[in-house]
Amino acid sequence: MILAKLSDSNRYENLHPLFKQLFDYVKSNDLMNKDLGRIELQGDDLFINNSEPTLLSKEKQVLEVHQQYIDVHIPLNGNEIVGWKALSNLHEPMHPFDIEKDFAVYDEPASTYFEVKSGEFLIVYPEDAHAPIIGEGKLRKLIAKVKL
Repeated sequence: MILAKLSDSNRYENLHPLFKQLFDYVKSNDLMNKDLGRIELQGDDLFINNSEPTLLSKEKQVLEVHQQYIDVHIPLNGNEIVGWKALSNLHEPMHPFDIEKDFAVYDEPASTYFEVKSGEFLIVYPEDAHAPIIGEGKLRKLIAKVKL
């Protein structure tokens, strides 16, 4: 997992061949005023979900994991709390891993919580169980999916 300022994204672009394309797009487009929904940058290999979720309490949010994609969370107009726990420290998921949706959830508490602020990004790898969108109100955010 990596938490950093969007202005420092060039330090992390060499970690995946599609990161530079993602960060260049995010920094050069007004995504706050773009329609909600999927933005395809390179088909299923790189896309962004532009969303406006209602934030949840820590008690109502579950940990999620992915195997085929790296998540890059980018809040646009506020801050969110994210919970984290190492995948290796989790027990059984609530349901078997859904390969087609690349998703499993765990009803276990996170081991740590931290804030991701507007102007920052969070890179979440498959070994990072994460519980995003924690807080109050609504948040405009991007969730980029980067194929491994």
